[in-house]
Amino acid sequence: MKRDRTRVTNRITGLLATVGVYVKVDAKLLRRLDQVSQWNGKPLPPPLRARVAREWEKVVLFTTQIEALERARRLELRQHADDAVVGRVRQLLQLRGIGEQTAWLFVTELFAWRQFRNRREVGGITGMVGTPYQSGRLNHEQGISKAGNKRVRSMAVQIAWSWLIYQRHSALTQWYTERFARGGPVARKIGIVAVARHLVIDLWRYLDAGVIPEGALFKDPVVATRGR
Repeated sequence: MKRDRTRVTNRITGLLATVGVYVKVDAKLLRRLDQVSQWNGKPLPPPLRARVAREWEKVVLFTTQIEALERARRLELRQHADDAVVGRVRQLLQLRGIGEQTAWLFVTELFAWRQFRNRREVGGITGMVGTPYQSGRLNHEQGISKAGNKRVRSMAVQIAWSWLIYQRHSALTQWYTERFARGGPVARKIGIVAVARHLVIDLWRYLDAGVIPEGALFKDPVVATRGR
């Protein structure tokens, strides 16, 4: 839903840009349109104004549905603490840098119903494992496979950046800082994917065996309960 909402807001921005109007697309959008003019100083054409209004109705609908889902998730965290899935979500939320959306995605897509035997299986399901190429004397790496769960892989990379911020003293953050932080954009990109892969494995160990990621910090209990 968030992707769809972003797609619609980008469409609104593009429609207005065609007539030289650049405004912030937020709750005050329709009021702002009464105060702007086209590149030539004329008011917005009525058909364009009507189309923007229709597109904005879609944004409002998506926002309403997203907020309803978020409220339902928070309610489930409070009222169904004995549920196995909810219990794992609450466990992830105890760690700094792990938000509600991340916890729900990791648990429902991976940890709630899949049984992993080792770290290779965890890395493989995310698609963040290497793809070595060997032919004769040639032996080089072709990058990650991208063959696993796309949603988990995308979220893992996002949360890896968050981990570097909120878990500065963790062993994983220190490892990234020493090996990749001082490199160029390519090195940092490679490094953050490596952090994401290690982080997913560490979270699996944390949920499966209670092994806390080395150096990781926990949230305040009240904040963790609220899922923030």
